Amino acid sequence: MAIRFSRPRALALCALPVLALFGTAAFAPLPFTVAQPGTTADVLGKDKGTPVITIKGAPTHPTDGKLLMTTILATAPTADIGVGDVVDSWFRTDRAVMPRDSVYPTGDSEKEIEQHNLQDMKESQNVAVDAALNYLDMKPGSVDVTLHLADVGGPSAGLFFSLGIIDKLSDDGSGGGLTGGRTIAGTGTIEADGTVGAVGGVSLKTQAARRDGATVFLVPKAECKQAKAERPEGLRLVAVTTLRSAVSSLRALDQGGSVPGC
Repeated sequence: MAIRFSRPRALALCALPVLALFGTAAFAPLPFTVAQPGTTADVLGKDKGTPVITIKGAPTHPTDGKLLMTTILATAPTADIGVGDVVDSWFRTDRAVMPRDSVYPTGDSEKEIEQHNLQDMKESQNVAVDAALNYLDMKPGSVDVTLHLADVGGPSAGLFFSLGIIDKLSDDGSGGGLTGGRTIAGTGTIEADGTVGAVGGVSLKTQAARRDGATVFLVPKAECKQAKAERPEGLRLVAVTTLRSAVSSLRALDQGGSVPGC
């Protein structure tokens, strides 16, 4: 998942009666992580002054609107989570409590976890480039794509990196690009063949998306249930399974056509 770190609405905590957390455990740190909606980043824009997507070796086209990749923010693996934190988060829709080892590998140091997540992001970026160029029937050797996004780890921005590359390289003549001038947000891993994968934390990411102005959220079809659980008012959910289906849905939205919802 993209980490500024997930929340299945069903909360792994459900298996534990809340009242059992009191008593002897009342003042002891608990083995949980608390997550909340994180930041978003427009892959068509800049990150700390540097374009997120830079393309050389092929003509690019002006883009309109925004393509927001979304993140969650999780407490550090060494953070002390107490009963108060758990109970408070249980009753809030903008928080999720999960077993710490479901977010962070057991035994890894904070530095090792950070390096692991950054490596996941780097690998995701490489695959996203391959997926986009495959979609466009372009050869990687003649097109040089560089992706830049600081302080974000995990693979869940893959779909949006691919969409951003396609938006910059393709031109259907309408002048509106893939967004049609809208702020589109979403999440999903990507494979080189265009397959979109589930990521986790979707119900928190939809909240981050709406907060930052998105009106449409692309969600892996397998996570529609989680996305609907806390869907903010004014945010339309669009289910996607492949890069091709995501592009088709965005173009259909721009033309007033029907798209697969959740």
